[in-house]
Parts: sequence; C-alpha cells; structure tokens
Amino acid sequence: MADSLRRLVNNEGCRMLQEKLETWYKDYYMNSCDQNLNCCCEIIELNSRIQGQLFTILSLTAQEGGHYAGVETIKSRLLPWLGTCFSNSSVGKPIDNNLSLFQESLEKDRQLRELSAAREREIQQLDSELNSTRVQLSMVQQDLAETEIDLEDTKTKSATALLAAEDEIIHLRKQLKSLQAQDESRQRSLEMLTDYERQLRALKDEIAVLSAEKSVLQSRLSRSRSPSPDSQGGRPSSPVQKEMTLAPLANRMSTVSRKANLLARFSDAYAQGRLEAQTLLKRYIDKMETVQRIIYIATVESFHVAKMAFRHFKIRVRKTLTPGHIGAESIEDIVMDYIICHLDLYDVQSSVNDVIRAMNVNPKISFPPEVDFIVISCFIKEICCIAFAMQTLDPPLDIAFGADGEIFNDSKYRRSCDSDFTAPLVFYHVWPALMENEIVIMKGEAVTKRGAFWSSVRNINRSRSRSLSPIHHRGSLGKSGVSRSRSPSPPRNINTIFFFRQNKPNPFST
Repeated sequence: MADSLRRLVNNEGCRMLQEKLETWYKDYYMNSCDQNLNCCCEIIELNSRIQGQLFTILSLTAQEGGHYAGVETIKSRLLPWLGTCFSNSSVGKPIDNNLSLFQESLEKDRQLRELSAAREREIQQLDSELNSTRVQLSMVQQDLAETEIDLEDTKTKSATALLAAEDEIIHLRKQLKSLQAQDESRQRSLEMLTDYERQLRALKDEIAVLSAEKSVLQSRLSRSRSPSPDSQGGRPSSPVQKEMTLAPLANRMSTVSRKANLLARFSDAYAQGRLEAQTLLKRYIDKMETVQRIIYIATVESFHVAKMAFRHFKIRVRKTLTPGHIGAESIEDIVMDYIICHLDLYDVQSSVNDVIRAMNVNPKISFPPEVDFIVISCFIKEICCIAFAMQTLDPPLDIAFGADGEIFNDSKYRRSCDSDFTAPLVFYHVWPALMENEIVIMKGEAVTKRGAFWSSVRNINRSRSRSLSPIHHRGSLGKSGVSRSRSPSPPRNINTIFFFRQNKPNPFST
C-alpha cells in the first residue's frame, strides 16, 4: 500500500488536476463550447484515474487491517457516499440500487476475509520455513566451529613440522659447508699433487736430457782420443742423427700446450708489449694514429719476415738431416721435431733488422730523422719469435690481411674506443687478427671513421718515404748492432746447442 501511495504522490496527478481546473477557469469565457466540454472531459478522466488509484489503495489498506478491520468505516462512510453518488448520477433509477451495492460490498468483505485467511496461512508457512532455516543455520555454525578447531590443530601441527624442517635444513647446511670445506681441501691437495707430479716429470725430463748430453759428450771425448777418423772402420754417424735418436719425444711440448702458450704470448704482446712500444714511440711522435700505424706495420712485417726465415731454416735443416735419415718416421716429421727442439737457433736479430729495413721504406709511416725504429726492437723481436714458433704448429697460425679503407668485419676486428661505430669502412688497423685455416681464433682491433678510404688515400699521398740508410741519423742508438746479421747455420751449431727443457715457459726467448 505504501508503494501505491508513494507512486500516487510522485505521479502529481492531483497537482495536474488543480492546474487544469485553474486553467479552465481562466479561459472559460474565451473558449468555445466544444473547448470547454473537452476541458471538462479531460478533468473527469484525470479525476477517474486518481479515484481508481485511491480505490486500489483503499483495498490494500483494508487487506492489511485483518479479517474485520475497517468494516465499520466502510459501512458508515464509503457506502452512503457511493449511494449518494450513484443516486445523483442516475436520476430516475429506483432506490433499490443501494441494496445491490450493499450486497456487493458484503461480497467484497467476504473476499477480503478469504484473502486475509490465505495470507495468514502463507505467513504461518513462511514462519515454519524460517524456523527450519534457523535450525540449519545453527547446524552450519556448529560445523564451522568444529572446522575452526580442526584448522587450529592443523596449524599447530604444521608449525611444529615447520620448526623441525628448519632445524633439519640448518643441520644440512652445516653438513654442506663442512663437505664443501673438505672438497676445497681435497682440491688443494689434488692441485699440490698435480704440481708435484709436474715437477717430477720435469726433473725426469731434465735427467733424461742430461743423460743424453752426457752420452754425446762421452762420444765426442772418445772420438777426440782416437788417432784418426779413418781408424774407426767407417763413416761416423751424424751428430744431428744422434741427438734426434737420444732426445725422447717426452721432452717436446705437445701441439696443444705449445699453441696455448703461443696464444698467451700473442695476447700479452697485444696487452703489454704493444702499450710499452706506444710509450716509447710517444716520446718522439705526438700523433696517436701514427704510433698505432707503426706498431701494426711492425707486427705485420715481423710475421712476414719470420715466415720467410722459417722456410729458409726448414730447408737447411732438411738438407742436413736427409743424408743420415733412417727408420720409418718421415723426414718432414723429423725436421719439424728438430726445429721444435732447437727454436733457439733462430737468428731473430737478423729478422729484426729485416723488419726495420722494411719499415724504413714503407710509404704509410714516417719517423723523425733523429731517431730510428730500433727503439721498438724489443717488441719486434718478441713478435718475430712468436711468429716463427707459430709456423711449427699443425696447422700453422698466421695473421689476417688488412688494408685501409676495407669494409669492417665484425668477426675479425673489434672497434677501438675512439671509432665511429656507424662507419662501415676501416680507417686504419691497430692490431691484426690471428687466423688458423681461414678461421679467426683471436680478434684484432681497428679504427673506423666516416670517409676512411679517401682519408687513407690522402695520407698515403702526403706521407714521405724513409731514407734508405737511416742508420746515419740514429746517433747513439745506431751502435746497438742493427747492421750486424747472423745467418742460422744448424749443421755448424748442432754439436754445441742441444739443451732444451720441456717446462720452459719461453723456449725461444732471448
């Protein structure tokens, strides 16, 4: 009922009815007869809708009062009013219509009582359902309480198990630390044992070498005491052949270890020797580009000269060992083994002189006339030794060819810190890449800049060539013996140079 009354109030039908009445009153004399009749009909229709809503509210209000509530009010007020309204609206009808209206009201009362009884039954049914729902709710609450108790017990047990697990984890961690400490101690012991074994092998090798040297000296002593070479009854065996048979293969460094040693030396030459050479050259040349070009060209020329020296040295050794060769081993293997064992016979000073002469006539670099490239002779010497020893590997190692203005190859070179990282061409090279069968095993370094090709061409055109006799401008530096050369002669020195150690870190350093 309250909702119906609220809708009636919000509908504002009464206010509209009042406004229409006022409007009709104001315009009554100005309207025509048809207009006044239309206004009256609209007001009657609006009034009938409001009365219909009011009768609905009246019915709902009577139902809410119970079986007999409101009956007296309806009889005393509503029925007489209805009778008066019907009597006024239907003039000439018999008065007996009031009786029929009264009977209809009684029928309505009966229907209202039936509806009230049905409503009461529904309320009782809802009450019973509500009671059953409350009983179920109490059971669910009881189950919830039991579940909470079980959950608390589970939490307590889990906390206990967690504490036990943490204690076990701490214990296991302690055991792990102790095991790691034992493992480290065992590793140190193993390393010490390995060092002892290495030293023992080195001592055995030295003993074998000394024994071989002793036998050679004894054979020389016996030959020197003999009256004549012809009294020995035949041709004496070659000293080279004796040394090759006496020197055991265990005294030679394996290819893998020699390769690793040479790679380490080449890397040290880049990281240390190159920087020391730069420091020496900066005393005479302020331009960093020229200094780096000089070092790169010195490295390239050292490799070229060392490879040529290795070829000549190999030819001489082959000529010496071929006449007395016996056995199943090939002459090439014997020659290579001899070169590996006698790398100290390499005339590195002659190669240094050749490198300096080649640098003096190189059109890409220039040097002040009062000094000479001999200031970096130590660096050139180390590179020549490394390059010469790299030729004894199988396969040999060599540097990659590089030219100014070429396309930068990321697989061969690294860009220097002062490079233009967007430039595609190489301005100049700082360090060559090391190759093995056309495969890069150690990257080089290059400087890249925009317009590198044209800058290189202009630099070559502007550079001055070196004097063919730079020794006259060296002053005191020219007295270090650069012009003195020594050609390697393995047959002549083979009887005096034999000692070679396997564990020697730099077997051909001077």
